[in-house]
Amino acid sequence: MTREELMKKAFDSIVEADEDMAAEELEEGKAMGVTCVEMLQEGFSKGMNELGDQFGRGEIFLPELIFATEVMSVATDAVDEELAAKGEVTEKGKIVIATVEGDVHDIGKGICVSMLKASGFDVYDLGREVPADDYIAKAQEVNADIIGSSALLTTTMVVQREIEEKLEAAGLKDKFKTMVGGSPVTSRWAEKIGAT
Repeated sequence: MTREELMKKAFDSIVEADEDMAAEELEEGKAMGVTCVEMLQEGFSKGMNELGDQFGRGEIFLPELIFATEVMSVATDAVDEELAAKGEVTEKGKIVIATVEGDVHDIGKGICVSMLKASGFDVYDLGREVPADDYIAKAQEVNADIIGSSALLTTTMVVQREIEEKLEAAGLKDKFKTMVGGSPVTSRWAEKIGAT
């Protein structure tokens, strides 16, 4: 099997939501000397991107996307194990990340977490429906460099602004960099609320 065929199968395992295929391809990759990180970046993540596009076009529905994210977790778990086994020391920084309060969508955030981990960041994923105060408390507790918030509903984007305001009020605005994401989030919104 060529590397290209391996990545295509990793891609297909996500698109087809086939957990067994994903596990097989990870083993095949290991036998070929391809790291889990490489497979995540070149195969599995591309499959998730394809499904995200299909979802956006209305060609698939939420349950199919959820099944695929469960398969994606097989790949991200393998990446975590691989990085832990290598004893790699994170030098790029610590990130506290979550989906904001009132929002249960975390597929995109989950992919972001996987890619950040694969890139060498120490990631603290607080999950979903997380209040602004919890982001700040955790960031202080772990001495984070970055606070990342995801909002997929326009109605929950206000929590991203709330995080910025609370950091400002506590005199912590210069201590943490902040990044915002989610389908309705734009660079204009980030600039407006003061995300840095």
